Amino acid sequence: MYGWIWRKLPFGVPGKIIGSLLLAGGTVALLWFVAFPKVEPLLPFNHSTIDDQNGGQDTQHDGTGDRVSDDPSDYKREHSPTPNGSKSKSGD
Repeated sequence: MYGWIWRKLPFGVPGKIIGSLLLAGGTVALLWFVAFPKVEPLLPFNHSTIDDQNGGQDTQHDGTGDRVSDDPSDYKREHSPTPNGSKSKSGD
């Protein structure tokens, strides 16, 4: 099949190379903009099976294993002294 396409392309070797690149680019564009968007809903790539364990709050880790949160109540809870004088760490 590729030999047939190569023989049908005009203008000698330079024209055949340019024509081949245009055909390949057109095929990629057709797949990218038409075929893939049509089959995307049928593919399982966006179906996450990981549960949100922090109740939907945005949390980050600071690299030491401690949880970092933007919620002021989390800061107060994690950094308030316990009755024995030590700081509590509730970051799992």
